[in-house]
Amino acid sequence: MNLKLKIWRQAGPQAKGHFMDFEAKNLSPDMSFLEMMDVVNEELVRTGQEPVEFDHDCREGICGSCSMVINGNPHGGDRGTTTCELYVRRFKDGDTVVVEPFRARAFPVIKDLVVDRSAFDRIQQAGGFITANTGAAPDANAIPVPKPDSDRSFSAAVCIGCGACVAACKNASASLFTAAKLSHLALLPQGQAEREERTLRMVAQMDAEGFGACTNTGACSAACPKEISQETIAQMNRDFLRASLSRR
Repeated sequence: MNLKLKIWRQAGPQAKGHFMDFEAKNLSPDMSFLEMMDVVNEELVRTGQEPVEFDHDCREGICGSCSMVINGNPHGGDRGTTTCELYVRRFKDGDTVVVEPFRARAFPVIKDLVVDRSAFDRIQQAGGFITANTGAAPDANAIPVPKPDSDRSFSAAVCIGCGACVAACKNASASLFTAAKLSHLALLPQGQAEREERTLRMVAQMDAEGFGACTNTGACSAACPKEISQETIAQMNRDFLRASLSRR
């Protein structure tokens, strides 16, 4: 297979970016999208040009590093799929594929397709923890948790912090990410001690980072590679209202 690529190139955070045309030739349909990018970079290095910078790590859909917008869709648009899980066979021979970084004021471009997502780290640092004694793991049945609550908690905890929800949202909202990090603790007994304080601090940090407001279009859940439900946002909003009223 052969693909024509239009890839965003930007030398640094303050530089003006632009699209550049590339050709990826003799590709196997079974290559992942990142392997195809490797082929492009190998050719650039071979011809003495600077390779395209892009984030990657595990290449197994776990770490959330592979943040690219492909043909206008974060991670390529396939449901429940990260960029590293997207395969060349998803495209037709001769297709033109547009590749650009996640676009959000809170995610400044570092270089080419690499963006700074440390805003997510600061949101978690603002309150994403519990006060508990450390040591040996307790027995699984030491603290009874209803099965529906544990299922909902795990469903929120699978968030990999990739930022696709922000890139897909017309407001660049981080509500789904923040709500997922809040919900998986709010639904468990261990998370109750700081529940109100955690909600207020993490929501405040989300706003301080410059993310937009949620208008419930559902684009975030549709783009999420872990298919996290918007129910987590409803949970966050309820907790935030309760905590705000309690403080008053």
